[in-house]
Amino acid sequence: METVLSGIRSTGNLHLGNYFGAMRNFLKMQHEHHCFFFIADYHSLTTHPTPEDLHRNVKQVLVEYLAAGIDPEVATLYIQSDVPQVAELYLLLNMNAYMGELERCTSFKEKIRKHPDNINAGLLTYPVLMAADIIIHRATKVPVGKDQEQHLEMARTFANRFNRLYKVDYFPEPYAYHFEGELVKMPGLDGSTKMGKSEGAGNAIFLADEPSVIRKKVMRAVTDSGPGEPGAPMSQGVENLFNLMKVLSGGDTHTYFLDQYKNGSIRYGDMKKQLAEDIIAFTTPLRERILELSADEAYLSKVAKMGAEKARESAGKTVKEVRNIIGFKPF
Repeated sequence: METVLSGIRSTGNLHLGNYFGAMRNFLKMQHEHHCFFFIADYHSLTTHPTPEDLHRNVKQVLVEYLAAGIDPEVATLYIQSDVPQVAELYLLLNMNAYMGELERCTSFKEKIRKHPDNINAGLLTYPVLMAADIIIHRATKVPVGKDQEQHLEMARTFANRFNRLYKVDYFPEPYAYHFEGELVKMPGLDGSTKMGKSEGAGNAIFLADEPSVIRKKVMRAVTDSGPGEPGAPMSQGVENLFNLMKVLSGGDTHTYFLDQYKNGSIRYGDMKKQLAEDIIAFTTPLRERILELSADEAYLSKVAKMGAEKARESAGKTVKEVRNIIGFKPF
């Protein structure tokens, strides 16, 4: 059984794209591997959130991942800042991370281009903290997107550098975890091919969205002026709606509206109304579970404490052994 680790952004509220993408694989993966899922609240400090926002965001993410089906009795679900050993390993790895390699990191260059007024050390050493998150549990597999592959490569670099420097074979090399089969890619409502929070408020349907919000978002979804000549390519916005309908409405509904599109009689308003109701039918049980968990402070506290204890046990063993390897020994 391999050890698998996945980080969760503390501002990454779940939307349908997340749910039908990685999340459904996480739900299966937690029963097949030794899984650690953590909420990356240390990482969020690079953008200087207020204390109120930080706590509220962490709670919301914890609630939504529990509501979606992560089982804290099976997997280790914890909050990054509840495990102080992460910060210690981060410090130790920083001693062997070099300015040149960190400055060449694609994500760092992108961040300083977009936010030149906030070039902080946390942004520069972000890959080191990510490496500490991974190797502190000696994880061998990490589910990552394309934008994180360079960070995973750097985690391997830091792990191997530690082994070479201290002449040990301690840290295993972490590699990308590839999900079985094709991931379902949910398109955005704004005509883009990807549903995501960063694309704008109207792009994504979140699991916690109220029915009225869902209806408003879907009714504003990008379409076109109507079907063109038979055989003409479908516009991206209309194709997105059909792709959403294929996943959320069922085959008969999808076929019905596709036939209408092909014969030129489709009314996009009717299609959107149907899609909105089908999305609401799917998300309602999840939203109700989110509301139920949000009100249960005692259970959330229990989950957070249980996750912290399990994560600290694993992390504490690693840091104790790393300290010994480096030469920090008691007198």
